[in-house]
Amino acid sequence: MREPTKPLSPRPSRGRCRLCGLCLGSALLAIVVSTLVHLLSPPPQPAPSPRFSVIIDGGSTGTRAHVFSLGPDGRPDLARSAVMRVSPGLSSFAADTARAGESLRPLLEFAKEKVGGEGAAAATEVRLMATAGLRLLEEGVREAILVSCRNALRASGFRFEDSWAKVIPGSDEGIYAWIAANYALGTLGGDPHKTIGIIELGGASAQLTFVSDEVLPLELSTNFTFGETTYTLYSNSFLNFGQMQHKTHTIKY
Repeated sequence: MREPTKPLSPRPSRGRCRLCGLCLGSALLAIVVSTLVHLLSPPPQPAPSPRFSVIIDGGSTGTRAHVFSLGPDGRPDLARSAVMRVSPGLSSFAADTARAGESLRPLLEFAKEKVGGEGAAAATEVRLMATAGLRLLEEGVREAILVSCRNALRASGFRFEDSWAKVIPGSDEGIYAWIAANYALGTLGGDPHKTIGIIELGGASAQLTFVSDEVLPLELSTNFTFGETTYTLYSNSFLNFGQMQHKTHTIKY
């Protein structure tokens, strides 16, 4: 008697085999590519540390430390800046110049705290710009005060070079004030005629600065470029026309 025929097991078709092989190959390729991408990709970078700049303004009536937080493009974020003032001004140490540097210590401690301590201070530049109060002094006294200040700045833990502590000309003082005012107003980088002129009234001098189309004497003219725009500035300083000098002369006469 013939045995009943057993049903044959279905054999996979060649198309299905090719499909499975393709799926397996694709999965394997995806794993390999994923592994290579993981191995070859650079590790994630930590967020960049905040950058700062410290400017010490040595005025006639007081000294101020301005701590600016800088953005990725190097421009200061005015909303995050900090300032501290001490008095009297550097010119008051004319009779005891060695104490001028000591007067900067509270400002340097304040700045160090704002930038994040000793480590951050080592990467932060500090500059001293003295103005009309020191311009009124004799050259020898003026230089002795600067030497004292440079010694303090060199020992502060901030990045510093001796040439970064100086007395700036009155015309430069006016230009810096003009830049600061127009930067804050958002008028830099565009039409020069839409900028504002400034009269800066300090303790010992007054500065007048504005954009001019006229041909100016070289000593009163400066070209300043911001972005793609160049500004021709008239800047003049009037020594002894500051607020404190005005009061002194009023009382005297």
